[in-house]
Amino acid sequence: MPSVEVRDTQGEVLGQRELPEELFGGPVNVAVMHQVVVAGAAAQRAGTHSTKTRGEVSGGGVKPWRQKGTGRARQGSIRAPHWAGGGVAHGPKPRDYAMRVNKKMKRAALRSALADAAASGKLAVVDGLTFDGPRTRDAVGVLRALDLRGKVLVVLSEPDEAVEKSFRNLPETKIVCPGNLSTYDLLAADRVLFTSAALDLLTGESSSLERTAEAEGEPTEAEVETETETEAEGEEG
Repeated sequence: MPSVEVRDTQGEVLGQRELPEELFGGPVNVAVMHQVVVAGAAAQRAGTHSTKTRGEVSGGGVKPWRQKGTGRARQGSIRAPHWAGGGVAHGPKPRDYAMRVNKKMKRAALRSALADAAASGKLAVVDGLTFDGPRTRDAVGVLRALDLRGKVLVVLSEPDEAVEKSFRNLPETKIVCPGNLSTYDLLAADRVLFTSAALDLLTGESSSLERTAEAEGEPTEAEVETETETEAEGEEG
């Protein structure tokens, strides 16, 4: 089972975390990833390009000269494709470039991209990202402490205005949430930084606080809520 080091914002190693085999340890299907990335790029094309055919160009309704007797080649219209100012033969017309890719292929491509990130060593996990306010200096300090260079993809568990504003001035850094994670973003990034909470959402595991509470024998939030409801029902009875 693959694993990754969990660090704090100062770069200190807090421990090792095992990654689910079904997400980070499977085979890398390059063909599926290529097809999904190409389909995603095609879907972003506007497809509004257009050229005029000889029937759409104004003018050219009169035969330039008579058919015979001039010594020149016969012509029917000055708007034919071989004339300057004429129509375009087989030119582009507005069209939809969208390609059909089913959900199963998208999931397979995302799993392959995650497995490739884990196998290539570009995956990093930080225990949490909390800034007092939006400061680019704080974001740069985190990247330096974790030794993250090049294009960095930061995956947060939920939108955080202070963190997002701290990273947005860095041109080679992109922030997404697990629900918006795409195969292209994973492949295009040189390093991928997950917060522990974002990794919990992606893998479907319990939060780090609940795991700590379970290890120490303390009740989790769900257990506390259940106990509160039971006590309330007892008082009403």
